[in-house]
Amino acid sequence: MTHFRPHIERAIDLLGSQAKLAEAAKCSQQQISYLLRAPSITAEMALAIEAATGGQVSKSVLRPDIFQERGAA
Repeated sequence: MTHFRPHIERAIDLLGSQAKLAEAAKCSQQQISYLLRAPSITAEMALAIEAATGGQVSKSVLRPDIFQERGAA
C-alpha cells in the first residue's frame, strides 16, 4: 500500500465516488482508480485533488517531498 492511498480514499469518500472525484479533479475515473495502487502521485494530481476536496485533502499529505504544510519551515 502506498503512503498516500488513505488520503486518496478519504478524497473519494468526501466526494462520494471515484467518478465524482475524477470530475472535480478534471481527470478520468480510471486515473483515480490507478492512484489507489500507484507507486507515486504527480504534483499536478496532488494539486487537483486538493482543489477538488476544498483543501480537506492537502497537497502536502499527498506529496510531502514537494509541498510543505503551512507553517512548516
